[in-house]
Amino acid sequence: MNLIEEFNKLHSSEEILFLGNAWDLLSALTLEKVGFKAIGTTSWGIANSFGYADGELIDFERHLGVIKTITANVKIPVTADIEAGYGEDKETIIENVLRTADVGVAGINIEDSLKKQMGLRAINEHCTLLSAIRMALDNHGYQDFYINARTDTYFHTENPFYETVNREKAYVESGASGIFVPGMIDYDEIKEITMTIHAPINVLSLPELTNCHVLQELGVQRFSFGNALSDKIISFLDSNAAQLMELQDTSLLYDY
Repeated sequence: MNLIEEFNKLHSSEEILFLGNAWDLLSALTLEKVGFKAIGTTSWGIANSFGYADGELIDFERHLGVIKTITANVKIPVTADIEAGYGEDKETIIENVLRTADVGVAGINIEDSLKKQMGLRAINEHCTLLSAIRMALDNHGYQDFYINARTDTYFHTENPFYETVNREKAYVESGASGIFVPGMIDYDEIKEITMTIHAPINVLSLPELTNCHVLQELGVQRFSFGNALSDKIISFLDSNAAQLMELQDTSLLYDY
């Protein structure tokens, strides 16, 4: 079984896929070592590790280099967060998707939010993009490559639920393998989404949404924590560095 097949199979298991989000090789190797069955890169975490904010501000070459380093050194499937595709036109985005597939990932996250302005891509425009991505992947030997279509309705829409359902249905019809809805936290809405959409639903960890077992009962098939772990590590680093400078004493480095 190749990694794409393995990754797809993880989404159809009775057990929820708890995805570990990595931002560099060390974090990826650690997640693999402790037992995560698949890794998703976090664009936010990767950008922060180079001193950038999220939002496609980091150069795509540098971003892709991190993804390539991870895939070359772990044995479990990796899915890459490529934000909105790092391109202003369909052709550039498709090329970036193919280049990402070429480094050995089993899937991607691609979102419908705009980077140069506020708001979301029009549904028909994003569906056209998803269909073109699926066709290009199939034509280059990447059948069943996992396209996780992220919709940012809960960040950009006043009453997001029905807009989310409309977009999800359209994205699945356009070739998406699964749907990612960050920001959705209401249990009733999650349950209705999982019963309505005929594709695996991925939700994002937030303070109000943390338990795999609860989410599994709601029908969620994939759960990820995005940049939360990298943020926690950065916070720990900041705190300890500040204490070292303030105390002028390194004893805290040996307090395990």
